[in-house]
Amino acid sequence: MNPFVHSEAQRDSLDVVLVSPRNPLNIGAAARAMANFGFSRLTVVAPFAPTWREARSAIGAPEVLLKAVETATLAEAVADATLVVGTGTLTYRKAEQPRVVLPLLAPLVSQELASCGRVAAVFGSEKHGLTRQDLSFCHILVEIPTDPRQPSMNLGQAVAVCLYELASRVFSTPAALEAKTEALTASSGRLELLAGLVEEAMRAAGYSPRSMQAANQHDLRLMLRRMSLSEQDVQRILGVFRRILWRLKWLP
Repeated sequence: MNPFVHSEAQRDSLDVVLVSPRNPLNIGAAARAMANFGFSRLTVVAPFAPTWREARSAIGAPEVLLKAVETATLAEAVADATLVVGTGTLTYRKAEQPRVVLPLLAPLVSQELASCGRVAAVFGSEKHGLTRQDLSFCHILVEIPTDPRQPSMNLGQAVAVCLYELASRVFSTPAALEAKTEALTASSGRLELLAGLVEEAMRAAGYSPRSMQAANQHDLRLMLRRMSLSEQDVQRILGVFRRILWRLKWLP
């Protein structure tokens, strides 16, 4: 059996997200890798317009590229995902979320899919990779083991290596998509809704000066993802903070 022939449910359970790509050849290479390994859902965040037009109009562009979705923000791109996997090297940054080397990613993805979750694999631009702000939307940071003398990889190559790992270790196993009775993990979009409500309550309570609000937003986003909240957890916490905010607004 070919391990790269997936069911429709399997193909639909993983999104590849490219953030601000600038080279049409790299976009095309990423889309081709998706087609090679049986994946079909591509989202491109805030692409450089001429590059995006050139990539999509290229002769021989894979169907996955022609059907790709464009979004203005990463938050919108990963809103439905319950596990957001950021990619990059730690050569020039310090990880603020759990760090996983690529060979150890498969069990985490399998676990998420087994509880009816959705996975988004996020790749940064060729120029600077994922920013600190981008990574605040990610539950984990995955590293591709490379020679320290040349730690970074070409965008298309990085997508190909990650998808091969997932296709051969996760999606080739039918049990990976078997639904379990566990509570569904809250999606990234629901966590953003909760973060926004908590921030509003913090502002209403005078929690910190305006100069600290961006830092608080970043830290809160990371904290909520580390907590692995279920959808039921989020619903309950939303109710608590809505009540708190209502009381704060009506205080004399």
